[in-house]
Amino acid sequence: MHVPVMLDECLEYLALKPDGIYADVTAGLAGHAGAIARRLTTGFVIACDRDAESLELARANTSDCGARIRFIQTSFAGLEKALRNEGIAQLDGLLADLGVSRYQLTAGERGFSLMADGPLDMRLDRSQGETAADIVNFESEKQLADLIYKLGEERRSRKIARAIVRARPIKSTGQLAKLIEEAVPRTQKIHPATQTFMALRIAVNRELEELDALLDAIPRLVKPGGRAVMLTFQSLEDRKVKQSFQAMAREGRARILTRHVVRPAEEEIGRNPASRSAKLRAVEMV
Repeated sequence: MHVPVMLDECLEYLALKPDGIYADVTAGLAGHAGAIARRLTTGFVIACDRDAESLELARANTSDCGARIRFIQTSFAGLEKALRNEGIAQLDGLLADLGVSRYQLTAGERGFSLMADGPLDMRLDRSQGETAADIVNFESEKQLADLIYKLGEERRSRKIARAIVRARPIKSTGQLAKLIEEAVPRTQKIHPATQTFMALRIAVNRELEELDALLDAIPRLVKPGGRAVMLTFQSLEDRKVKQSFQAMAREGRARILTRHVVRPAEEEIGRNPASRSAKLRAVEMV
């Protein structure tokens, strides 16, 4: 099961109204969406995700409050159209948790995991687009090195890219993780392939472009007095959210609620170590 990160803080900053309309645009297994729905009376939650398999699990996890949740498979870029199709012009609140769910990370067949061997896939929506195997096996060494450096912030990207090209064809997550471990020494607690896997996942799913689309849409999607709450887990995403919220504030479209970034309490980190790198930022639309 995926444990919702900073749940109490998210609910506090959303300032829920029992009759409000909310969107959890990264529903995952519905930890946040279910908690929101259980606090509503005549309101409801739009639970969105690109991953059809996660949405099926989310339905099962929210059987007690499913009447107050509408499930939609969509990307951030398709969110405005999806909401229009539901007859929703604007929201009272929007939540985005940009982390990858524990279900995705531990299911070997999804291709995200360092620990469970599986095909090099990494697509959130398995009906679309290129896979991690396509990138690993067909990009040039320079393109690979640049991608790993920029998206994974991995300083040893050139050495890793060289090792990947020499080892082609690469068919599985286990094979890729092993060759990276052999190419670069372990210098910290995390596996030496962690940042490369993150870079490939971001590239496969066009996550930064999708985030740009979401941030651009927020002023149109969230009504005046409504709130947007974002959870990020790595610096590239957090920088985009911070700069976008600051721009909204300068333009008089939003009021920043989190003057300083909000981090999980030590107690939560103890219960759920995956929350350690989480950062919460929130705005209220003007």
